[in-house]
Amino acid sequence: MTDYSEEQRNELEALESIYPDSFTVLSEKPTTFTITVTSEAGENDETVQTTLKFTYREKYPDETPLYEIVSQENLDDSDVMDIIKLLEQQAEENLGMVMIFTLVSAVQEKLNEIVDQIKTRREEEKKQKEREAEEEEKQRFHGTPVTIENFLNWKAKFDAELLEIKRKKMKEEEQAGKNKLSGKQLFEMDHNLDTSDIQFLEDAGNNVEVDESLFQEMDDLELEDEEDDPDYNPVNLDSD
Repeated sequence: MTDYSEEQRNELEALESIYPDSFTVLSEKPTTFTITVTSEAGENDETVQTTLKFTYREKYPDETPLYEIVSQENLDDSDVMDIIKLLEQQAEENLGMVMIFTLVSAVQEKLNEIVDQIKTRREEEKKQKEREAEEEEKQRFHGTPVTIENFLNWKAKFDAELLEIKRKKMKEEEQAGKNKLSGKQLFEMDHNLDTSDIQFLEDAGNNVEVDESLFQEMDDLELEDEEDDPDYNPVNLDSD
């Protein structure tokens, strides 16, 4: 008769020595424990991690243990489902033998694969961005090929913009013409303009200075008398 309790105790002792930092017993009846599994370091020392919870059934290892994922880091939902399926497969294949180490080792390999996939995915994303950048750079130098269709679209847009500019300019000129006042309108609006000269003279009083050099004596001017003009004919004046 198989002593299931003995086999379970022996396995627990082995697991504790193999995983001293990640093995934790939660209860003894039923025997329940957790093991935290971490992948090898990937790019930028990034890792993925999951904590597996196992519970022995009464007739383990002739019965599969209960298992579940109680926590995870950096794993997608699809990754979690893949790990669950992997545990189911490994448990069925190893039925009748103590299997916790085998199950944990399988999960360890799966996590390492996920890290590699993350690295590959990021490399592909980087290459894709580089290709897009190169394509954009080509477009900057070569431009868009001109076709009849895109030329007509561009010309229609250009004509519309030009027409709008002309309309704005005409509107501004029209508005400026309305706001410009004539001399008469300025005079009528400002009544001080008709008294400005008088006010200037009144303010100056007797202090207005006149430059006499600007004027000459009338006697100094050489003015000819009409009678001294040999062509002068008073008769002709009367006839006019």
